Amino acid sequence: MIVVTGATGNVGRPLVQALAAAGEQVTAVSRGVSDAAVPEGVRYRQADLTDPESLQPVFDGADALFLHDTGAGAHLLSPRDILDVAKAGGVGRIVLLSSIGIATRPQSASHGGTGRSFDSAVRQSGMGWTILRPGGFDSNAYAWVESVRARRTVAAPFGDVGLPTIDPADIAEVAAAVLREDGHAGQVYELTGPALSTPRQQAEAIGDALGEPIGFIEQTRDEARAQMLQFMPEPVVGTTLDILGEPNPAEQRISPDVEQILGRAPRTFADWAQRHIAAFR
Repeated sequence: MIVVTGATGNVGRPLVQALAAAGEQVTAVSRGVSDAAVPEGVRYRQADLTDPESLQPVFDGADALFLHDTGAGAHLLSPRDILDVAKAGGVGRIVLLSSIGIATRPQSASHGGTGRSFDSAVRQSGMGWTILRPGGFDSNAYAWVESVRARRTVAAPFGDVGLPTIDPADIAEVAAAVLREDGHAGQVYELTGPALSTPRQQAEAIGDALGEPIGFIEQTRDEARAQMLQFMPEPVVGTTLDILGEPNPAEQRISPDVEQILGRAPRTFADWAQRHIAAFR
């Protein structure tokens, strides 16, 4: 049985679907999961990574775990405690969804601390581990839904700075392969899209999918910071703006890992926009 934490998220949801379609026994875990959120035949459990007692019954009989590091400051329970509960339940294989920032910005407030703790705990867990390190998600464009619906505009900083953002569905397919196949133990995979994509290009791709022009408004760093502080902690905002505005070569590198694992190129942002355009109508 495979346990998937964060099962209702942008990666967890398609991962649960992929594993179920492959005939795997799956337990979908989230604080708000319900039978309506998972495919037929998938067991679901409401649990909290901050509460070890809620996790114990989740792992009974499990042999593999997909663990989503949800970010700095999110966990009151230490990573080692979570892994101890999983190991006691029978888990022998773990796939950690981490972030490329662990490697590219190890000293930053948003990518240090909890992120490094999870990496370290997984490596020292005694289980067969694999770490996935994606960069930015294509689904971050959901932040533009309201402005696209209301005004057919996108506002973002650094309009012509490109990053190799990735479709969360590709992350999910990689995770499914790594959870089901041998040969990935002890590996760290960097997951990116197939090309650099700028905010201006992403706005154009959404417009193409809609069949209507989308205006692009370039924000200043201060304007973007004020907006992001409404839903992100200040250290995360600072690091995010640094990456968006002045990415280092490692953050702009296009990784071959998705193609090597899946046997196909990763999807483009335009592919993501076409599949999710209903959200922007």
